[in-house]
Amino acid sequence: MEQKSFQDSPKGKLYLVPTPIGNLQDMTFRAVEVLEEVDLIAAEDTRHSKLLLDHYHINKPLISLHQHNYAKRVPELIEKLNSGTNIAQISDAGMPSISDPGHELVIAAVDQQIDVISLPGPSAGITALVASGLPSDKFTFFGFLAKKDKEQQKQLNDFRKIPTTLIFYESPLRILHTLKNMQKVFGENNKIVIAREISKKFESYYRSSIKEAIDFVSENQPRGEYVILVDNPPRKVDYTNKDIFQMVDELVRNGQRPIDAIKKVAKNTQYHRSEVYDIYHSEEK
Repeated sequence: MEQKSFQDSPKGKLYLVPTPIGNLQDMTFRAVEVLEEVDLIAAEDTRHSKLLLDHYHINKPLISLHQHNYAKRVPELIEKLNSGTNIAQISDAGMPSISDPGHELVIAAVDQQIDVISLPGPSAGITALVASGLPSDKFTFFGFLAKKDKEQQKQLNDFRKIPTTLIFYESPLRILHTLKNMQKVFGENNKIVIAREISKKFESYYRSSIKEAIDFVSENQPRGEYVILVDNPPRKVDYTNKDIFQMVDELVRNGQRPIDAIKKVAKNTQYHRSEVYDIYHSEEK
């Protein structure tokens, strides 16, 4: 389908402007220029954004746009854009819409044939990836995992089937919990990188196995926001669920306890034990 351009439209333009994830000097000249020239800035948290704008001596009207008010706010902003108002959208840190509010406004603008112009800039996930030392030619970004154990482990088991470096965000309150679930799914010796406070004064990278990462976080009080990168290389053989079940079932029929058979198959296939367990019991039914 041919992509239309609306550059000569009398409508306003929606600019997606990335903001620093830590160091205020990471703002680009173009980002500052756009914020100086638009008519209105839609911000995730107007109080937080005011600090950034004051730093660059930008004095423009601010309006809030976040997960709790987008249903009301998006139609208001679309009306302004249709009437010729140029609007910049910013989140508290990084790229709008990436684990942040704002995607609903983009969808509505595209639907109304309003120009959406995205400026390149900081993203914690990509910044951490290129410094991690893990493979960066193929990666999968997810952001924040589910909070409940069962749902989070299901998500991680699904990601285990994707042979790329995996990128997640996590808070200091939940990082230890999430690392323990990662150990259950990927195994304690799986390579992992934890990036903390990217571009800030206490920026750090911890490269280790998942088990060592759990020990480190347990002994050092977590502070700041985290990016977790998991090495997830391809397996030597990609087995079907039926293959896994048959291997376990054969050992069980030959006299082994199911738990011992599951351990053996996990070791032989390089699948994690919990994954073999889930496959065996689901296929058993």
